[in-house]
Amino acid sequence: MISTFLVEHAALVPIGFWIAVALVTALAWLLHRRGARRTLLVLAALAFLAGIALTMYPPDGTPPVFCTVQFSVPFDGIDTLANIALLLPGALLLAVAVGRPVLVAAAVSGLSALIELVQASVPAIGRSCDTNDWLMNTIGAVLGALLAAAILAIENRRAGRRVSR
Repeated sequence: MISTFLVEHAALVPIGFWIAVALVTALAWLLHRRGARRTLLVLAALAFLAGIALTMYPPDGTPPVFCTVQFSVPFDGIDTLANIALLLPGALLLAVAVGRPVLVAAAVSGLSALIELVQASVPAIGRSCDTNDWLMNTIGAVLGALLAAAILAIENRRAGRRVSR
């Protein structure tokens, strides 16, 4: 159902992607400014749970049970943006909450690798793994971590100016 909508409105997908990234970034920044660390952590957990659920839910058809190993960097199409977007919100929110963007990016990349391993190892879920999915998920995690690092740097600079006045 979601994939059908995305395919039918493919021209709007990149616009929606960047709007969603901007909204999550603004939310993370606002929550950080208010000191709502617990809310950031809860939202990050919910984002990761949603991403994991989407990757473990059986598709309509039965894909071949194997792992496609490729590193072709397919920077086009709906699947690419969907894979970048899958773990980006959780990475952004978690990195802002804990203040460790590099560690979060590495951990989320590991989570993506674990998801692909489960997809390859558990035929009953009807999913197949793909190294490009892991790569695009990792790019999303890094993008989320970079946005978090920017938020943290701006807020640290802002706090420093307030103290020096």
